[in-house]
Amino acid sequence: MYLHADLDAFYASVEQRDNPRLRGKPVIVGGGVVLAASYEAKRRGVKTAMGGRAARAVCPDAIVVPPRMDAYTTASKAVFSIFRETSPWVEGLSIDEAFLDVSGLRRLSGSPEQIAAHLRDRVRDEVGLAITVGVANTKFLAKVASGVGKPDGLLLVEPGYELAFLHPLTVERLWGVGPVTARKLNDRGLTTVAQVAQLDVGVLVGLLGKGQGQHLHALAHNLDPRPIRVGHRRGSIGSQRALGRMNPSRDESQVMLIGLVDRITRRMRRAERVGRTVVLRMRYDDFTKGTRSHTLDEATSETAPILASTRMLLNRAWPMLDERGLTMIGVSVTNLSNANAVQLTLPLGPRARPSVDSAFDEIRDKFGTNSLKRATHLGESQHSIMPMLPD
Repeated sequence: MYLHADLDAFYASVEQRDNPRLRGKPVIVGGGVVLAASYEAKRRGVKTAMGGRAARAVCPDAIVVPPRMDAYTTASKAVFSIFRETSPWVEGLSIDEAFLDVSGLRRLSGSPEQIAAHLRDRVRDEVGLAITVGVANTKFLAKVASGVGKPDGLLLVEPGYELAFLHPLTVERLWGVGPVTARKLNDRGLTTVAQVAQLDVGVLVGLLGKGQGQHLHALAHNLDPRPIRVGHRRGSIGSQRALGRMNPSRDESQVMLIGLVDRITRRMRRAERVGRTVVLRMRYDDFTKGTRSHTLDEATSETAPILASTRMLLNRAWPMLDERGLTMIGVSVTNLSNANAVQLTLPLGPRARPSVDSAFDEIRDKFGTNSLKRATHLGESQHSIMPMLPD
């Protein structure tokens, strides 16, 4: 059996925990763009990544607080320590959620439901935060159960009743179904998981493509054989920036890209990873999303080639962005491999010499991240860097 443990409204909950006057009040973390919202604010219509002006329009009495990333990182580490003391098999998904495999722990720790209840009690007592836990026989269904059980809940899907629980739910509960896919399914009259499960896999493939069609067909029947992956390294390293309704110019967007790529490539070098495929991610004014990608000839963690690819992708996408607006921009590098393994296959030569990137990394490691800036970023306000799991 698997647990999916997910902290409730994480950033906002930390703020309410640390400041009693915020408890029970609608709280927004982040001013220009909503980074997180308390459940009191969510019930009023505030959503993550919403522009600050729009958030205050739907919730005028919201209390806006600046993000405190160090506090969130500290809280996350404390919660993950409890996860690892609960089970040796923990797979982190982000700083506020993880899968735990509790199979075989019944004699030592009790039933899966008892283990989940004990975990929730420890997180509340030791860290001061509410956490929702879903319990089921697949990772997918455990995640669905935690979503249904929010906020501050524990939901067990009893063995033998998995499809009875899953099938009445809306298609949006299927992992990987976002607004675009949901709209395609809804346009065909498919609104529940049961209706998706009744379709032949070929119909879904024809509607959504081979990969996604087969994926959703399997999930609709609760077919998810994936085990917990302990210590699994990221398949991509990325960063993004929410823009609200600022509608940046092309030059302003290029400056933002430089900051994102600098951050990503530094993380790659620190993690000793290199990658080949550069991906540009965008969210438009209507909250739909788009991506562009480019594959390099060689895997690298150097800033210059990754930045050049990202700029090329933005220039290609700009005519559309001019029409549709831009509310979020993100960059990621995928097709990652270990740098040491790649270096062994390359002949000694110019690549063996220390790079400018390495010199910059050394200065930032010694004197702090903001000790060295590009000229294009002088005078630019500091933006919050989201805490995350190790790369």
